[in-house]
Amino acid sequence: MLHIKPIINTLMRSKSGPILLLIQIILSVAIVANASFIIGERLALMDRESGTEEEQVFNFLLYAFDSGIDIESQIPRDIRAIRELPGVIDATTTSMVPLSGGGWSSGYTIGDSEETAKDTENTAIYYGDDHMVNTLGVDLIEGRNFYETEVLTGSPDLATHGIVSKAFAKKTWGDESAIGQIMYAGGWGDKPIQIIGVVDKLQGAWVNSSYLDNSVILNVRLVNMFSKVLVRVEVGTLAQLKQVIPAMLHKDEPNRVIEDFTLISEHRKRVYRNHELMATVLSMMVILLLLITSLGLAGMVMFNIERRTKQIGTRRALGAKRRDIISLFLVENYIICIVGGIIGGLVAVQLGQQLMTFYSLPKLELIYPIVTVAGMMVLTTIAVILPARKAASISPATATRSV
Repeated sequence: MLHIKPIINTLMRSKSGPILLLIQIILSVAIVANASFIIGERLALMDRESGTEEEQVFNFLLYAFDSGIDIESQIPRDIRAIRELPGVIDATTTSMVPLSGGGWSSGYTIGDSEETAKDTENTAIYYGDDHMVNTLGVDLIEGRNFYETEVLTGSPDLATHGIVSKAFAKKTWGDESAIGQIMYAGGWGDKPIQIIGVVDKLQGAWVNSSYLDNSVILNVRLVNMFSKVLVRVEVGTLAQLKQVIPAMLHKDEPNRVIEDFTLISEHRKRVYRNHELMATVLSMMVILLLLITSLGLAGMVMFNIERRTKQIGTRRALGAKRRDIISLFLVENYIICIVGGIIGGLVAVQLGQQLMTFYSLPKLELIYPIVTVAGMMVLTTIAVILPARKAASISPATATRSV
């Protein structure tokens, strides 16, 4: 039966090695726990659904540089022609593109009177027509779409009807239905917009925004010299349509530039690139730290085997079995790991508090230090087993010759 106190006394005879390893474990637990938490947070952010058919919907820019073009008739004619192409599901003009990193946003005012009026959270604004919902591929879960006769052309101030995302509806009106609610684009009573529909999910353009899931589609078709066009196509037809659409539009009106065909899924990759890079770098750092800690522990065990060959041989001569020798080194490892893990866990929580303060990160969940310590125990056990088995194979005769 192993006794803890003699093992601790043995460790304290040569303090430098165990203390250095203890410090290494403390730092590893503190850093790995927080790094793992940040990695998990970044992966969760990257995994958020935009609500759109990302692999089917693309956008392109349409810039008419000839002032003689009648934009108000040209753009609707272009959109109708695109909708008729084989492989195209739907198309529309838009003020912004999901996950693109740029676009329109604003807050609104709600309330039954000027005295009870309050401001909403900021929300992304999509100006579009009755084809916007189908083009994006979002799910209309309550209310209805715009009627064609409700769609207005011109200034954003013309908006009278809106379709909001479920997230924005929940934050603005709580459990009350959003259908029929009024919000004001100016102060209370100014530029009223009636909510006629709710979509399940529609994200805005800014993935680092706290209001990413807040969106509203307004019944205004923006028509100007510089237009963004959204097109939803059948899978596998994009490459062909990238050639067909510019050729068709240039044939109708050559004095314009058509460029930047980009799937929403490609926008996703671009805007989340920094998150992906951070997760990759932190993952490499975690692996490196764990590897260094394991190698350090294995090196200390191997050094102790060489230094304590006589002691191990004597134990074997007095009847100690191989498993007793292996258990001796494992218990030494567990003592260092448990002490280092407890202190490292406390340091990890404190480090998490600092990250919350300076970098606005969420609070570190305790499961991360706990899992890190558990993982460290498993990893160091593996690192100790091999040199410990070597120590267990030392015979009393070998120990006697070393005297």
